[in-house]
Amino acid sequence: MKAFIITVDTEGDNLWKHRKGAPVGVRNSEYIPRFQNLCEKYGFKPVYLTNYEMANCALFTGNARKWLEKGTCEIGVHLHAWNNPPQYSLHGPYNGNPYLIEYPEEIMRAKFREIYELIVEKIGTKPISHRAGRWAMDERYFKILEEFGICVDCSFTPGIDWTSAEGVCRGGSDYSSVSHKAHYIGNILEVPVTIRKFRNCLNGTLKHRVKSLLKGEHVWIRPALTSIRGMKKTIEIAEKDNMDFIEFMIHSSEIMPDGSPYFQTQKDIAREYRDMEELFRYAKNKGYQGCTLSEYYHKHNQRNENP
Repeated sequence: MKAFIITVDTEGDNLWKHRKGAPVGVRNSEYIPRFQNLCEKYGFKPVYLTNYEMANCALFTGNARKWLEKGTCEIGVHLHAWNNPPQYSLHGPYNGNPYLIEYPEEIMRAKFREIYELIVEKIGTKPISHRAGRWAMDERYFKILEEFGICVDCSFTPGIDWTSAEGVCRGGSDYSSVSHKAHYIGNILEVPVTIRKFRNCLNGTLKHRVKSLLKGEHVWIRPALTSIRGMKKTIEIAEKDNMDFIEFMIHSSEIMPDGSPYFQTQKDIAREYRDMEELFRYAKNKGYQGCTLSEYYHKHNQRNENP
């Protein structure tokens, strides 16, 4: 089976502009049902990786319970350290939103417990999937995931080095050399985001296209960053690598006008939905089936047990 995995960083409105201590809106929760309906139209099942403010949003949690009951979605954990209790002051040379891996291990664990138990309480499911806020992982974090029964993570972005993306005390994680394929880290199955590097002159400014033509660029299956032609080509390259999954990613706020830097008007959203519909139809026609992270985890294990 070729799995089409849809991951949604389900979080507050336009966190690109947000700084720690400021209130976070959750108006994008009103726009998620349209996205859910599109996924269901093609038999796909989004994984809503849910952070603190969205786990406290009654509209989202109510819809999530309905979709879970129908078996048309999965709920996972997504943790933004700067607005996820308990509060703890960090001091460092940078002014970025902090990574969870910048905190002492006991604070990391306490923050994870807070969001995990909140999801269990508000949505009524024990999540087994996870993505780190700002993509940052380390050995301590994987250890904490195991303690809470998390089985599958999707934080790795192959080919991408986040060390220049500032937190408070440090930069992010370096995934420039990690595998594109699903692999175990301890007892956690890592299912990386689908990204491929190639000469992509399909979108962007003339300067961007020339630079990409000369050096290549890392292309995601993500409507905010990639044209429909670029996403299709990324799938084609992944298929040549004999990948048995494709992992699409989006932020919940990217499906709301002015919820992100990428889609600011209704016209932008209409273009985004045209691209997503074309991509989903393309994947369906190529034989991809909807699969959540937890379903992929179980299929991966069964395949390895019965080669």
